Amino acid sequence: MKTATLAEIKKEFKHRSPEEITALCLRLGRFKKENKELLTYLLFEADSEESYRESIKELIDQSFNDITATRVYIIKKNIRKILKETKKYIRYSGNKETEVELLLYFCTVLKNYKSHVKRNSVIRNIFERQLEYIERKIPALHEDLQYDFNEELEALNS
Repeated sequence: MKTATLAEIKKEFKHRSPEEITALCLRLGRFKKENKELLTYLLFEADSEESYRESIKELIDQSFNDITATRVYIIKKNIRKILKETKKYIRYSGNKETEVELLLYFCTVLKNYKSHVKRNSVIRNIFERQLEYIERKIPALHEDLQYDFNEELEALNS
């Protein structure tokens, strides 16, 4: 089966009734957890981006607190998983400010995480790659936000 392009899907939506579109969205939500999460964001949380960011920050905090492993290998896997989840929530939002703010928060929590972990080269590389990524994203934001986020970035770099 050949997958239709977004333009083709958009044209097809114009020919469908609102009831049919609702049924299609509900059916889409049944198949994958990510689809349900995206629909939840779009329906309930897209209106209040600030509260969405705060809930994701709480999730990041909770995820770091849930790491009970003592072996660095397991800790690395958990940190990668937290970053992957964070990026998934960033994708749902699509907001550049949300992206930079959540990644800065992830880096802040990672920097303040257990001291023996910071000496690990893999974890240090994850941290540094995220800082580089944030540096590339900041110029696309409003000037005031650029200044604020650059201040936070400088604090993380030191």
